[in-house]
Amino acid sequence: MSAAHVTPIDEQPALLIQLTDMHLMDEPHAEMLGVDTEASLKAVLRQAMREMPDAQLVLATGDVAQDGSRGAYRRLRGLLGQLGTTVRCLPGNHDDAAAMHAVLPDWTTPITDVGAWRVVMLDSTVRGSDAGHLDDRQLDLLDQAAATADDRHILVALHHNPVQMDSDRHDTMMVDNPMALFQRLADIPQARVVLWGHVHRQFDRRRHNLRLLASPSTCFQFAVHNGRHTLDGAAPGYRWLKLYRDGSLATGVRRLHPATWHALCNAAQPRAA
Repeated sequence: MSAAHVTPIDEQPALLIQLTDMHLMDEPHAEMLGVDTEASLKAVLRQAMREMPDAQLVLATGDVAQDGSRGAYRRLRGLLGQLGTTVRCLPGNHDDAAAMHAVLPDWTTPITDVGAWRVVMLDSTVRGSDAGHLDDRQLDLLDQAAATADDRHILVALHHNPVQMDSDRHDTMMVDNPMALFQRLADIPQARVVLWGHVHRQFDRRRHNLRLLASPSTCFQFAVHNGRHTLDGAAPGYRWLKLYRDGSLATGVRRLHPATWHALCNAAQPRAA
């Protein structure tokens, strides 16, 4: 799309919501680490729709299912399908990519245009591993998406983190070839954002012209203390992004109110006993 063909809708900022690491299971309301992951997702989703009712795109950035079950993907469709907005999903290390594509074929297309931006979803999963890798097919997909984007700005979404997030800890579960990604992105002048899940925590840094963003899970959170992963008592939440025509963006994280989160945790405890 050339500048001469910009439409009025493209001049308006696009509003996106990122939901990540839902860890749904085949059994409804199953618990993981003492959290009813479905109830937690529903609470986050209710809040997101109340706060961001005009969202044009919902991105689900992996670990939608903890067990890779079709039942989990069907329940996600039931929850997000009510929103009346575009939804896109990509797999995480706990997902079954084939099952996700089978149940959500229309939600797993990797390239989506919204406003003046193009969203490119990359699959960083490695079968049988919790670590991430971007193979040549995914990197070529990025190149092709950028080559046909005209003057649209590029947001890249994946599951695994492509940067080391803690200086005192060697992360063995991040993308194992991050420089391959950043070398491709260096040749894409309209690349603006790299967005991921996986880490169950928020993160916001800059790398040259790129904004690097990670977001909290819709269920339990992680922190790193003394080089080790630990559970964090912070409430779950979602990320919102407002993407502007000039390539700038505004973004933030919204979390459940602590009282709502405590009530969900307390409701789960009797079933966990």
